[in-house]
Amino acid sequence: MIRAWAHTLWLSVAALLLAAGVAVAQDNGAAGDADAPPKEQAARVDTDPSGSIAAEMMQGIDAPEGAPDYQDWAEVAARAEQVLEVGRASDAVFQRLREEIDRWREEFAAARDENKVRITTLRNQIAALPEPPADGETESRTLASQRQELTDALAQVETPVRAAEVAYARADAIIEEIDATLRSRQTEELFAAGPSPLNPAVWPDALAQLQSTARMAGRALTTSFDSSEQRAELRRTIVPVLLLLVVAFVLLWRGRTWVMRAGDRVRERGDGPSRGVWSFLISLGQVVVPVIGLAAAVVAFSMTGVMGFRAEVVSAMALSIGISLIVARWLGVRVFGAGIGEAQVLQLDTTARIEGRVEATLLGLAYGLYAAVQTMSEFEQYDAATVAVLEIGPMLLAGVLMVRMGRLLLNHRQSIEDDDSEEGPSFIDRSLSFAGRLLMIVGVVGPLLAFVGYSQLAGNAIFNTALTFGAVGVLLVLHGFFVDLYGMVRRLTQQEASEALLPVLASFAMLILSTPIFALIWGARETDLREIWGTIMRGVTLGETVISPTDVLLLIIVFLLGVALTRLIQGMLKTTVLPKTRIDIGGRNAITSGIGYVGIFLAAVVAITSVGINLSSLAVVAGALSVGIGFGLQNIVSNFVSGIILLIERPISEGDWIDTGGHMGIVKDISVRSTTIETFDRTDVVIPNSDLISGVVTNYTQGNRVGRLVIDVGVAYGSDTKRVKEILTEIVMDHPMVTVNPEPQVGFMEFGDSALMFQIRAILSDVFFVLVVRDEINHEIARRFAEEGVEIPFVQRDLWIRNPEALRPEPREQREVNRVRERAPDDPNRDPQDEATPEADEGADGD
Repeated sequence: MIRAWAHTLWLSVAALLLAAGVAVAQDNGAAGDADAPPKEQAARVDTDPSGSIAAEMMQGIDAPEGAPDYQDWAEVAARAEQVLEVGRASDAVFQRLREEIDRWREEFAAARDENKVRITTLRNQIAALPEPPADGETESRTLASQRQELTDALAQVETPVRAAEVAYARADAIIEEIDATLRSRQTEELFAAGPSPLNPAVWPDALAQLQSTARMAGRALTTSFDSSEQRAELRRTIVPVLLLLVVAFVLLWRGRTWVMRAGDRVRERGDGPSRGVWSFLISLGQVVVPVIGLAAAVVAFSMTGVMGFRAEVVSAMALSIGISLIVARWLGVRVFGAGIGEAQVLQLDTTARIEGRVEATLLGLAYGLYAAVQTMSEFEQYDAATVAVLEIGPMLLAGVLMVRMGRLLLNHRQSIEDDDSEEGPSFIDRSLSFAGRLLMIVGVVGPLLAFVGYSQLAGNAIFNTALTFGAVGVLLVLHGFFVDLYGMVRRLTQQEASEALLPVLASFAMLILSTPIFALIWGARETDLREIWGTIMRGVTLGETVISPTDVLLLIIVFLLGVALTRLIQGMLKTTVLPKTRIDIGGRNAITSGIGYVGIFLAAVVAITSVGINLSSLAVVAGALSVGIGFGLQNIVSNFVSGIILLIERPISEGDWIDTGGHMGIVKDISVRSTTIETFDRTDVVIPNSDLISGVVTNYTQGNRVGRLVIDVGVAYGSDTKRVKEILTEIVMDHPMVTVNPEPQVGFMEFGDSALMFQIRAILSDVFFVLVVRDEINHEIARRFAEEGVEIPFVQRDLWIRNPEALRPEPREQREVNRVRERAPDDPNRDPQDEATPEADEGADGD
């Protein structure tokens, strides 16, 4: 099924090329007949072969086989420069002259690349010789003769290359001048004021020219049927013509309906992103099938042979109108949606979606009519007033439609804001809102420009804007397709696929690739695009090296291959070779990391040299960078050097248990800038490498994982110290993590304030289990002491109170007396109730 769709798509592209070819052929033929100067006039142009610097350089030099003829080039260049100086040639003459100069330039570009290997070899041979002698010094006759021979040979080989470079520069300057002239004429023509279509005085002439066209078309049709040969040809082709017409009628009338039904069946069976992918692919049939039908009708009309040369014009007009209508209708369906659950770019209600589809279709019809008017006007050679009258109708229709579609885009922004989303409108939604306002402005200003006589400016503003928005709509539809395709391949939901990065990158790539299309829409010529592409492909000159896009691509490929090879070697060493050696895990990680850094560095060097860049030419850049490093990158360089030291000296390794700067944990990763340790509460701490080199670091597992355990134990006074030591020795000796060599030690350390202090010192085979071992030994000590009756004392304190009478409660009567005495007799705020008797307050102080 996909192959069938591809075949039909190819037929539609062929139909588009047919229409474009007809229009271009008519344009070139008309321009050539009207503006081409006589050959004898071109032959009388004075030339000055002696003025060619390239020809002078080649005098006395044996030109290599296939080298450009610089004498002929001098004549062509002199003629082109004279034509440019006069400036009266038509655009068609300038275009043909540019193509001729461009062919010469390609020859010169090829000649510049000749003898590269020979020139490099000779330069290397000369460089291999000793330095030329200084003034007053001499060298051997043989060495001097060899140096002179190599120098002469180098000059002989380089002269054609220099001549080609000089001629190339002259051709390039002529082409730039021609392009500047054509662009200047195009700008002047665009902003030139013409007759207004609202002027009633031009209407009779326009009507007369249209009637003349109709009479000529009718006369051509009558002449064709009056000719016996034409009738015989029509009888011979009547069967294939009828078959093509039947096919065209069926495809144009029912083809789109069949495709829509197929899409409905697919949407009913599919779900999620896969439904969107197949819906998009099948929807392409809504363009391909009608275009095939339209192409069949055009071919059938051409096979009849009626109307003569006008048949090509009618075919081109029919194709422009039909294809514009079909593509606009498909794009309107994809952007606004055709039904419930149908893919859509804009968020609108049902009525607005129907309105959007209709307006998009009518806008395509308006563009098709405008293109048909242009084609007919060029063929019939209408004057400017008639063209302005014929173009005003499609312009008015397009302007009204653009205003209404701009309002729909603003409604989309409003519907997004009404959803009360926390994130608000996205960048695309805000851009669509701006685009809506722009559409409305162009839809109003464009027809006004046509009314005042700027018909060409108005047509470019209206329909170029419409084409631009159509191309943007296609890009938005393709973005939705990329999202659905990514979700189908990765088996993601629609929401997950829309948040992925890869579809966005694919859409961005499509935007970059579509840049030439937007340039062509807004008046760029194909020659301009080819010139830009040629400039890009010729590359940028860095010293004596030319860097082209192919060189950049080669550099990236070589570098990626080098990185991939480095990763392969690292993986082989890490999993296959190093584990079979006696190197510890830290050493293995250091070796793997070092090979990675060296491999990436070598990959970069090989990639740079593979494109012909001389690393010695980067010395100036390296010097400038060293100054910047000395001032602004001291910490980064310090950390980088410290990382190298850590990998070489290995004071710490991955997996070590370290304590530095108040952070204790396991070394997780050592990079060239920093080291990451994982603490025992599962948090990562990133420490600059310079801190590890210049600071104090405690490494509990340097070289091995053996570590010491120290436990302090206190027993009550009066305990049997010999028995306590025996018990502790038995406990620590019985633990499996305690090493036998060296043996653990138990010592009676001191007489404490409230206990006899003992200390256990033991070496553990794995210090990472120190907490577990301490816990188990403490539990065993508590159990054995309880069985043996050994008391573990706890601290007791005697409390002496200096003024114990202060703690006795004061009688109630005394409290009342003291409260009255505290107030001064002359205190104006004194309350008489304060002198109440104790009995009066008995209720208040009864407690």
